[in-house]
Amino acid sequence: MSTSGSVTTQSGSQETTSLPRQRRATMKALTLVAHNEVALAERPVPHPGPRDVVVRTTASMMCASDVHNLSGAMAVPVGRILGHESVGIVSRVGDAVTRVREGERVAVTSVTPCGCCDFCQSGAPQQCGGGVGGYKFTTQQDGSLAEYFVVPDADFNVARIPDELTDEQALYATDSMSTGLAAAEQANIPLGGTVAVFAQGAVGLSVTAGARLLGAGTVITTATRPLNARLSAQFGSDLVINPRHEDAINAIRDVVGQHGVDCAIEALGTHQTFEQAVRATKAGGTVVNAGYHGWQSTGHLPIPLVAFGFGMGGKTIRAMLCPGGSERLQRLFRLMVNKRIDPTPMTTHRFGFADAAKAFDLLASRADGIIKPLITY
Repeated sequence: MSTSGSVTTQSGSQETTSLPRQRRATMKALTLVAHNEVALAERPVPHPGPRDVVVRTTASMMCASDVHNLSGAMAVPVGRILGHESVGIVSRVGDAVTRVREGERVAVTSVTPCGCCDFCQSGAPQQCGGGVGGYKFTTQQDGSLAEYFVVPDADFNVARIPDELTDEQALYATDSMSTGLAAAEQANIPLGGTVAVFAQGAVGLSVTAGARLLGAGTVITTATRPLNARLSAQFGSDLVINPRHEDAINAIRDVVGQHGVDCAIEALGTHQTFEQAVRATKAGGTVVNAGYHGWQSTGHLPIPLVAFGFGMGGKTIRAMLCPGGSERLQRLFRLMVNKRIDPTPMTTHRFGFADAAKAFDLLASRADGIIKPLITY
């Protein structure tokens, strides 16, 4: 088997890519070394199972759930490789894989369903094998913040990146943009309808852009940091509320009327923002939860009973996890190729992989206005 191939770069030129099956035995990877402590470690380069591929990583991003997982929200063993937002070049292909070839530039979402189980076949691939089971990177297997990573069930999950897109653009389709747009899709936004989005991190900003794409007439958002507020307006918000300076619910009702918005989307993962989403939504409306609540100090998520009509207000509450699968990625790529959305203004910081631990610490502290850190290899 050849150990080299060619791939089209972002500038359109051809470069030779090393397929190091016979060349490298170890790699660098960002691993959990203790509670809330990460570091680069030397690990064996992985081998694919029959249905898997190994990808040589060219770029990655981190998100808040990486930080929350390590605070004890989900069981992550010491030594586990972290991360779930990476793109790269296919290095090795399992014997049963038929749709993916070595040397292709590819992406995979943070959720990697098998495509075969009852959940996948009944239209809930995010719940593959059981509740939240499609989320496998870090929680069930090594993640993708490494020089090489394994993609399970590659024929279902791997998508080729169009030549027109940079690695940075493609990375947004792996989680933040996919999750945010899916939340907007699940909100049943009527044409010209009213939408409230609580929090404007990377997912919330993507929700805002998605609501505009889906035809919302009025989009109202909440943001506490100046950069996030500016980006919110850039991504399509008609009114950005700072909940530290004014009551968000009253401000929303001043715009849309006392009954509230047609739909509200929670994009942070706190009790306060979830309650606000329920309160802001009119009777018969839709509430979508896209935030990750696993880092909360209590195991319960309260619903305000009066705003919920004591269970009889006709409000629909939906919970959203990033969709998986190659078809989803291809649709998101199409939006970017045809200039419907550009998520890259959310990239606030850039690091080489040698500084991945620094990027993680900065994201954990939420310092320096960080939204999304881009890591290149």
